Amino acid sequence: MVRLERIGKGYGAGTQILSDVTLRLEAGGFYFLTGASGAGKTTLLKIITLAEPPSSGRLTLFGSETATLDRAARAALRRRIGIVFQDQRLVDALSAADNVALPLRIAGADERRIAADVPELLAWVGLAERGDAAAATLSGGQRQRIAIARAIVGRPDLLIADEPTGNVDDDVAMLLVRVFERINRLGTTILIATHDIAFARQFEHQRFHLDEGVVSPPGAPAPR
Repeated sequence: MVRLERIGKGYGAGTQILSDVTLRLEAGGFYFLTGASGAGKTTLLKIITLAEPPSSGRLTLFGSETATLDRAARAALRRRIGIVFQDQRLVDALSAADNVALPLRIAGADERRIAADVPELLAWVGLAERGDAAAATLSGGQRQRIAIARAIVGRPDLLIADEPTGNVDDDVAMLLVRVFERINRLGTTILIATHDIAFARQFEHQRFHLDEGVVSPPGAPAPR
């Protein structure tokens, strides 16, 4: 589903952020990308989501080499990717339900589909009773679950989350990962970036580690 081959990324004459990154994500997999703060995890996620081009190397998404695609084709690929941002990027003036519905409305979806899908997703992330609440009134964990619901409302093939557990306590972090696991069981490929290596090791999922611009091979799943 995702293949990065010898990806490099630098900005002008500055420091090289990524150097010779090679990794592969298989369809239906669940992966953690670990690395210290500032290691380049967010930069790597931006490359995978086509928010930024690599300086060198080759990126293949869903079987298409991205460097050869025109703008329309790249936009079509981006629609197959859901993103959970580190800072959630909710619209605080909108309700939780309207935040989840926002991608569908931007895409021109029928309101009948929105009326059916949004309450179902809110229930699915455990917030069925908070749909009418303004996003600004939600707790950090609730905001992250709304961000997850918004990211999957378009039924993406790939879901990428940048430090989704970074600003919540351990119990909420565990809850969020269990939500991601439920999404994964429905067939969506999951990639979670986190600086908390010890937290990632609690789960039986493959891990890539980013250090000094290079990604190590995936770690073996923890023993059962």
